[in-house]
Amino acid sequence: MKAILHDHPGGPEVLYYGEAPDPVPSHDELLIRVRAAGVNRAEVLQRRGAYPPPPGVTPILGLEVAGEVVQGAPGYPFQLGDRVMAVVSGGAYAELARVPAAVALRIPDLFSFEQAAAIPEAFLTAYLNLFTLGKLGPGQTVLIHAAGSGVGTAAIQLARAVGATVIATAGTAEKLARCQELGAALTINYKEETFAPRVKDFTNGHGADVILDFVGAGTWEGNTTCAAIGGRIMLIGFLGGGKGQLDLTPILAKSLTVTGTTLRRTPLLAKAELCRAFEAFAAGKWESGALQPIIDSVYPLTEAAEAHRRMEANLNLGKIILTVGS
Repeated sequence: MKAILHDHPGGPEVLYYGEAPDPVPSHDELLIRVRAAGVNRAEVLQRRGAYPPPPGVTPILGLEVAGEVVQGAPGYPFQLGDRVMAVVSGGAYAELARVPAAVALRIPDLFSFEQAAAIPEAFLTAYLNLFTLGKLGPGQTVLIHAAGSGVGTAAIQLARAVGATVIATAGTAEKLARCQELGAALTINYKEETFAPRVKDFTNGHGADVILDFVGAGTWEGNTTCAAIGGRIMLIGFLGGGKGQLDLTPILAKSLTVTGTTLRRTPLLAKAELCRAFEAFAAGKWESGALQPIIDSVYPLTEAAEAHRRMEANLNLGKIILTVGS
């Protein structure tokens, strides 16, 4: 099969389109003919050598896939030709991919493969952190950093769907306007103003009940300042660095919970439970328009390096997608 490969860590230029062995699925895996794949920060980090795949996982990049079943798994309700989407631990930047059958999701009829590929990683990551771990509920306030990203745009929609109030930060007027369209009640340009005082003022001093953070060290002090008593800070990335001074006082004084997660290393059973919970939550919401995949741009698989350059330049508003084959 054809796939995007890289022989050593480096910039986007190390990626090339070449031949790789066809994957061989185990008894509980589907073999998928890939039609589209999402581009994620984790893949950029893996390409740089900073985020190696788990043991036994293919070094081929790609954590979310949409395509057609070409080989089923006994005991699972998938037939040849079924359209499915899924999170995988690797291998989506290719013509064929292995998918654990337990985490495969059927693609809603109204969506193309490109739209479907914008769903799994973004929406499952957001759902896991907002609800499963963050316990966000109706009437609560969530602060979403980097809200113009794939996960950010998904998180805005999910939070609004349960009746939570959304505060979104981003670095351009275009991204902030889109966040507002998706349901953010307050938008903050982090390049022009300090977010913590705005959050405290907007919530009449209460603060944010849940904070979804992709930035890390750069937002830590502001997060603890504007978190509500009993607030939950969900760390899912370190775009602003992972090291800095740590003041433990607000954690104790406010009874804060700080949680770090990576969907890639979530155990398969827990990931399967997450998929079923999200599937039930999203039922009917795709068709009604309450939830929608947000696509920034689409590249053919052969131009994966350009897709990575766009992501590294922080230009994307929503998901960057790679298309595979016809």
